[in-house]
Amino acid sequence: MSKFWSKAVEHAKPYVPGEQLNDPGIIKLNTNENPYPPSPKVREAINLEIERLHLYPDPKADALNNTVAAYYGVAKEQVFVGNGSDEVLAFSFMAFFDQGKKIRYPAITYSFYPVYANLFHIPVEEVPLNRNFSLPVEAFFQSEGGVIFPNPNAPTSRYLNLDAIKEIAENNPDNVVIIDEAYVDFAKESAVELTIQCENLLVIQTLSKSRSLAGLRVGFAIGHPNLIEGLNRIKDSFNSYTIDRLAMAGARASILDKEYFKETTAKIIYTREWVKEEMKKRGFHVLPSQTNFLFACHYQKSASQLYEDLKEDGVLIRHFNKPKIDNYIRITIGTDEQMKTFIKKLDKLI
Repeated sequence: MSKFWSKAVEHAKPYVPGEQLNDPGIIKLNTNENPYPPSPKVREAINLEIERLHLYPDPKADALNNTVAAYYGVAKEQVFVGNGSDEVLAFSFMAFFDQGKKIRYPAITYSFYPVYANLFHIPVEEVPLNRNFSLPVEAFFQSEGGVIFPNPNAPTSRYLNLDAIKEIAENNPDNVVIIDEAYVDFAKESAVELTIQCENLLVIQTLSKSRSLAGLRVGFAIGHPNLIEGLNRIKDSFNSYTIDRLAMAGARASILDKEYFKETTAKIIYTREWVKEEMKKRGFHVLPSQTNFLFACHYQKSASQLYEDLKEDGVLIRHFNKPKIDNYIRITIGTDEQMKTFIKKLDKLI
């Protein structure tokens, strides 16, 4: 602790990301990165934009906003883009949640939510999940200050249908309900269509997972124009230029290349399903997943031991040492070759 720190720094409890080991030989299945490279059109678009780096980017990101809006069939005024979905989430906490009112999110969920709540002094009511890790829908009704949760949830991988999301939004008429759809492209369908009917519903997505742009940092929100105006007011009070030229160019190219997107997401979903079945054959209980990862436990092997043994054998997975999930491991879906190697290494341990 430094005497020069503000009280905000003293009380901050930073988010801890997954391990990033600088070992090219390791099979990295711990941070839900896409195993496939971005669309070739991303490289082309970035190369064309390099010559213009001496100029500031468009602070309104109009070209990218228009591309997102056209893709999802909404108006440009319903779209907000930011420097990764984590930044969009942070702006959303500032724009829609008040310090004096408790917000609700699942007790097992994305661990950045409590970080933001603590940083912005927002009280929290954590909602316990059902025994099977599904979300108890009615427990999110009539919140005091708002609601936020991922769909599919992370790290549990479970998906909540749109009827239930609509119910939650309708039963919080005076507060914003935020749906964090980081993994929705591997799931049944997005809640974007509900934002037309529910003016209090904000959907946030990222290009990191399904579009292989984790290194580029682009995220966006879709919602009623009033919500988008709120996000813009926060952004422009903080930093007008949150997205650089290369990120905007690459993001647009990725969204426009629909065929490549469909091809790579289909590959990951196919691989996810056969890996799930292979793990079940080996005594794992695997939660139903609509993400690019699996969440599982074994009836004999402890999660912590599996994590350590696999790491020693060159495979990095994620273990959360937290109540109720401390005996579960999370495995990112890699290429077929990577996952076959993962299964072989499991066989040596079990």
